[in-house]
Amino acid sequence: MKRNRRRSKVTRACHASCEHVRVAAAQGMTQTRLMPIAPEHRWYYPIDWRELSQVIRFTRAQGRCEHCRRPHRQDVTHLGDRSWWDVERGAWRDGRGPRVRKLLSPQATEAGQPELLGIPPAPCLPVTCVVLAGAHFDHEPGNNRPRHLGAPCQRCHMLHDGQEHRRRRWSKVFRLRARGDLFD
Repeated sequence: MKRNRRRSKVTRACHASCEHVRVAAAQGMTQTRLMPIAPEHRWYYPIDWRELSQVIRFTRAQGRCEHCRRPHRQDVTHLGDRSWWDVERGAWRDGRGPRVRKLLSPQATEAGQPELLGIPPAPCLPVTCVVLAGAHFDHEPGNNRPRHLGAPCQRCHMLHDGQEHRRRRWSKVFRLRARGDLFD
């Protein structure tokens, strides 16, 4: 019972700035789809997880990834490594957000591709639509304190959760094999 009271206090603290939520709603940044939460983990999340996630992503993080600063719901040109083109600043940024120097703009890079007779030009630079997610950085879905939550883009989220995903996959395969051995 005490745990539920703590969650509601944290949620109330995060919702104290409702004005920011209204501004985000007016700008259309609150449209969310169903979250890909595994059925066995759904009961860990509070009933107002959607609202809590929106406050973290759009109020605290201001619609940008908290690791690499990529903007939410915008197409971002990238080089395949961690570098990406920041349209607002007109500069390349690395995977942590700082500016990368000595790289040409995407337009200059694509314009500089040679066109030889019979050989098509090199393909354009890859573009990805960035989507922010509400994430538990301690991998504990029941811990909903704001300092344990974050707003990473899909790339940063997968990099952060890679080891946890491998652990869960191993655990699931181990359980399925054990169940098969038991009933075969």
